[in-house]
Amino acid sequence: MALSFFAAFWAVSVLFVITPGADWAYAISAGIRGGRVIPAVCGLLSGHLIATLIVAAGVGAVVADLPTLMKGLTVAGACYLIWLGIGMLRHPAVPTADERQVEGNALRWAVKGLCISGLNPKVFLLFLALLPQFTDPHGTWPLSLQMAALGMVHVVSCAVVYLIVGFGSKAVLQTRPRAARLVSQISGALMIIIAALLLTESFR
Repeated sequence: MALSFFAAFWAVSVLFVITPGADWAYAISAGIRGGRVIPAVCGLLSGHLIATLIVAAGVGAVVADLPTLMKGLTVAGACYLIWLGIGMLRHPAVPTADERQVEGNALRWAVKGLCISGLNPKVFLLFLALLPQFTDPHGTWPLSLQMAALGMVHVVSCAVVYLIVGFGSKAVLQTRPRAARLVSQISGALMIIIAALLLTESFR
């Protein structure tokens, strides 16, 4: 597989990754609360990895042709984002002075991250629409392997950006509790808005 395919896909992928969304909001929340950035990001990346494997295995096209299943996934993901968003609005995160006082265990943060990205149909549809466009039907690698490799490029890009966002929010807001509370509330509102858009598109 030519390096140019990887470079072209990476350029497109980065544009999506650096666009703030539910993943950003969750990474920021993990950073503000302290000590949970890595498990939270690992959870988010797991959802992207699962979407990559589904599309690369050829299941993606089958699932995309089942509107009821896609609508169910959309509704489930939107409801979960609304639940998280309301929680962040009611209990906005404030940086902790003591790293040992982090909220929730690492596994819980990882599972939440997995649900946020794994239940987001836009992640799945993005891979379904983009990955085949950057493969070479005449290449020496099987198409499924090419798509898996491209998906890993996206996952690595996500890892870098989300870690920067998470740790950056912690560093910037650690000594600014009011600003941290406001950012947390904005992140929660962003999750609810994204969920509303998903529901609107689903039932349009």
